[in-house]
Amino acid sequence: MRETDIAGLEAALEDGATLVDVREPDEYAEGHVPGARPIPMGQLPARLGELDRERPVFVICASGNRSSAMAEVLDQAGFDAVNVAGGTGAWQRSGRPVQTR
Repeated sequence: MRETDIAGLEAALEDGATLVDVREPDEYAEGHVPGARPIPMGQLPARLGELDRERPVFVICASGNRSSAMAEVLDQAGFDAVNVAGGTGAWQRSGRPVQTR
């Protein structure tokens, strides 16, 4: 499993990267990185078929702990998983935009 910081994530998103937000629905609704796909941690193993194994999958949570664990799950399932260090909190603290829903 690889890891990137917020600047690396931003560059990857500009190139069309897949970003999975593994937080709970209420956390996601409060604010998420634009374009992040919500797949809560507890659902991820059952929803692997929704993700493209041919492209890196970036994984984010609030701070990087849950996403690290889920990136390991993806890595073990044959994905090129990339954990986002610092998570959504770091994204927000950097002044980058968030979406709410």
